[in-house]
Amino acid sequence: MTRAGFVSLVGRPNAGKSTLTNALVGEKVAITSARPQTTRRVIRGIVNREGGQVILVDTPGMHRPRTLLGERLNDLVRQTLGDVDLVALCLPANETLGPGDAYLLEEIKNSRTPVIAIVTKSDLVTREQLAEHLVEVAQFAAFTEIIPVSAATGDNVQHLADVLVSLMEESPILYPEGETIDEPERIVVAELIREAALEGVRDELPHSIAVLVEEMNERPQRKGDKRPPLIDIHADLYVERDSQKGIVIGAKGARLKEVGKAAREEIEKLLACRVYLDIHVRVAKEWQRDPKLLRRLGF
Repeated sequence: MTRAGFVSLVGRPNAGKSTLTNALVGEKVAITSARPQTTRRVIRGIVNREGGQVILVDTPGMHRPRTLLGERLNDLVRQTLGDVDLVALCLPANETLGPGDAYLLEEIKNSRTPVIAIVTKSDLVTREQLAEHLVEVAQFAAFTEIIPVSAATGDNVQHLADVLVSLMEESPILYPEGETIDEPERIVVAELIREAALEGVRDELPHSIAVLVEEMNERPQRKGDKRPPLIDIHADLYVERDSQKGIVIGAKGARLKEVGKAAREEIEKLLACRVYLDIHVRVAKEWQRDPKLLRRLGF
């Protein structure tokens, strides 16, 4: 009998959840950025191990919301806590424990779901500092397991995967072997475009960017054409102000071309085909605070 189940990765913004998700799955399924609050959706990455399968639920970072979007992201995290078999609280090794971690822990306790601690970013501290942090985490709460890991170097990643499988209930595997993500392709493509747009931007702009894929169709191939299929993708990239639109597009459209090129390369890896990517930048004023616009953008 194999073991299988769902594990929710939770933590404050920029705790390394998405990078860890990618490392455990073995390929890129969640976008990453040095910017806090990059993750806005629940991403389900599938970890296949000998003897079992773990579906990782990568969640947005829990934070003090300043917009309606922030409130909805926090609600999204709370909803996942009671819908999984195990919660893994991610606590960066290079950051001291704070009120945000204590608040998250209380939310987890309210869900009555078993919880373990994952000390992320262990490569950013010395062995002595890591040991001190592990003691601090052990005193913070009675976790079933406390596992240090570095997604950047791969240190302890495979051990963590085995531990997660061992903590699941006996069950047949839930997804066919070989699958690594349970998300609609349009959602993943939109996230890859947003990731490319986040590179190099500053100030408040990262939080103002949203992407919606409007069309995604395969072009008919000519008879005898042995090349991979070509997918036409038309996407809208939303910002909140005209000045932000100018920043995203750049001088003579140079920056938008860079975004399109970077996103297209990642999308082609994901879909294993050729991609024609058309991105339009649009202004949706104060979309983070507008319920109708949030619904249109999928929040």
